[in-house]
Amino acid sequence: MLRIGRVSAGYDGGTVLHEVDLHIAAGTVQALVGRNGAGKSTLVHVVAGLLRPYRGVVEVGGVDLAGQPAHRVGRAGVGLVPQGRRVFPRLTVAEHLTLAAGGRGRAAGAGVTWSVPRVLELLPRLGERLRHRGNQLSGGEQQMLAIARALLTQPRVLLLDEPSEGLAPDLAARVRELVAGLATAGLTVLLVEQQLSHAIEVADRIAVLDYGRVVFDGSADAVRADPAPVEALLSIASESLTAGSSTTAGSTTTAPR
Repeated sequence: MLRIGRVSAGYDGGTVLHEVDLHIAAGTVQALVGRNGAGKSTLVHVVAGLLRPYRGVVEVGGVDLAGQPAHRVGRAGVGLVPQGRRVFPRLTVAEHLTLAAGGRGRAAGAGVTWSVPRVLELLPRLGERLRHRGNQLSGGEQQMLAIARALLTQPRVLLLDEPSEGLAPDLAARVRELVAGLATAGLTVLLVEQQLSHAIEVADRIAVLDYGRVVFDGSADAVRADPAPVEALLSIASESLTAGSSTTAGSTTTAPR
């Protein structure tokens, strides 16, 4: 369903992603883990149409969307739950949902049509908060709203950029449970997480990104059975970042976003 082929991208002429390859089958969850600055959000931005890659393909259902603007990518069936949630502070929950549901010409989801009543059935807390503004919601409620907003665009592919960030453990677990249910309903999910322990709860496959390169991509079952190799990769990446961020002889190494 989603194929990322030899994607290189960056900012201001600098390269953050180096020929990234990932293939995510329909109805599965691909987790992407890595330290801060590994390039995870940059990859999400490329897939969502927020950043034009230098080269490579981003195919959804066999159609290459690389370099297309975000509104065209959305209409092709890619939904985004951004890092930090980014709800509108002065709009009510009801207004968020109405705006998201009001788009026309979007591709239908994979056998699923998301309506406001269906989303509120999935996320009943939002139904209790319809008249509350975005800035009156808790972090967990904002995350649920960001997910609901994305679902109402009728995605076939859903991108979730660190949805557990800043949430209490019970709310983070609820988000992961929700992600697993969405994949069961037929959505294809790219889930960005920093914590391997969070990712392996719901993922079908795990990929590790380090300095913009995929250094591991394998079955989540295998990682659950023996997480040590992936944990070691993540530990090495963190140690490399610490060493590389020090300033020597007047020069500083900075990590990608």
